[in-house]
Amino acid sequence: MALSSDQHLDINQVPVETVISQQAAWLLQQQVGIYLVAGDLFNHFDRSLAFMQQLQAAVPTTQVRFIAGNHDMVNGVTFDELEQPLDPTYLHNQFFDVPGTDWRIIGNNGWYDYSFADGLDKDVAAFEQWKRAYWLDSAIQQPMTDPERTDLVLEQVTAQLKRAQVDQKRVFFMTHFVPQSTYLRITDDNRFWNMANAMMGSQRLGNLLTQFKVDRVLFGHMHLRTQPRLIDGTTYYNQAVGYGTKRRHEWQSDSFLTEWQRQLRIVELDSANLKS
Repeated sequence: MALSSDQHLDINQVPVETVISQQAAWLLQQQVGIYLVAGDLFNHFDRSLAFMQQLQAAVPTTQVRFIAGNHDMVNGVTFDELEQPLDPTYLHNQFFDVPGTDWRIIGNNGWYDYSFADGLDKDVAAFEQWKRAYWLDSAIQQPMTDPERTDLVLEQVTAQLKRAQVDQKRVFFMTHFVPQSTYLRITDDNRFWNMANAMMGSQRLGNLLTQFKVDRVLFGHMHLRTQPRLIDGTTYYNQAVGYGTKRRHEWQSDSFLTEWQRQLRIVELDSANLKS
């Protein structure tokens, strides 16, 4: 199984057809059975979905799945549509069982509830005002507040995890937003990033994953260069490709393909354990 996230194909200005061809060739050559992408392919959901559909068609022996990140949600999709099973490649609030194993892969886009910025002693209105002024997500339409949207996420994930328990499945969980506060950058002054932490994710989701003893979690959103971390018995992966632009050059190379391969992580699922 191969893991990736935050490829930002439009921002990185890479030729889509070339990327599909290159990724398909690599996945086939490596005989990857499952390819998971934890969101942020384009700033337009229709383009993200089309990309994954075309990639799936090019690698029929690989199960290709993705969820939507906040960038994917900005254009081309409504809140109600995001909550629907729009396509077999779209795994939000869906799952699939890995044949020949007791593993279940569960996906949920996730969201945030400002819990990562509790120490700032701000109320909901203050975070909402800051978001409207500075954050990309202000363009995303939703019929509820951010904490209420996180409540919905937690309800969905709880139901999926309970079902996995009943079915005696081990869980590999994929989400876009950050589920653990240990990944945050917190300073002792009033910097921009401290407010941005409010939009990173939810510690409540991390607590839920710990409660249900989820084995492995893939997430994105933060463009990290980090090894897998074991937190409260759960192994967390962030395999973000990130930005390779002149203004924000996060790559360790000058080639999208090289950076995608560098950031990709391969894990092996079997019926007895997970090797990585």
